[in-house]
Amino acid sequence: MLNIVNIPNFDERVNKITSAVSSIENFPKEGILFRDVSTLINNAEAFRETIDLFYDIYKDEKIDCVAAADARGFIFGAALAYRLGTGMVMIRKKGKLPGATVSVDYSLEYGTGTLEIKDNALKKGQKVLVLDDLLATGGTAGAMIELCRKFGADIHSFGCVIDLFDLGGAKYLKDKYNTNTVSLIKFPGH
Repeated sequence: MLNIVNIPNFDERVNKITSAVSSIENFPKEGILFRDVSTLINNAEAFRETIDLFYDIYKDEKIDCVAAADARGFIFGAALAYRLGTGMVMIRKKGKLPGATVSVDYSLEYGTGTLEIKDNALKKGQKVLVLDDLLATGGTAGAMIELCRKFGADIHSFGCVIDLFDLGGAKYLKDKYNTNTVSLIKFPGH
């Protein structure tokens, strides 16, 4: 189990990251308060702190690979994989990867989606950190976990920058996939 409380200045570092996330009212539709990580990514100090904080959380966990979602997840996943000295597996929407792929269908709020990874991306027993920018209801995160498990990968945890905690994603991942969630920022969902 991760011991986040022993990370130096954890709360101070999280506050620095949190202040770099902007909130946009009524996007993508009326009544939604969108948490925009692009302002965090654009802020060199906050972005570096985000990756450094994830690194401090996972550096002793012997992660073999980071699996990250298209598109914002790639930004965090690639930087963290570099820091951890691992590779990164790209999880993309259907039809975006060349060659043979493995896929999983999943439910969305208004329909279904399909995620894919290359058919040679993971090996049985690899310890994988599944990472994305945001966790809401857990549908996409669950599909990412399921997809990695098709290879026999061992999912260490699901990591995200932002958890919209009252939408229940972390509970869903724990209940359905027996996977713990590590989030840096918690906001209510709208």
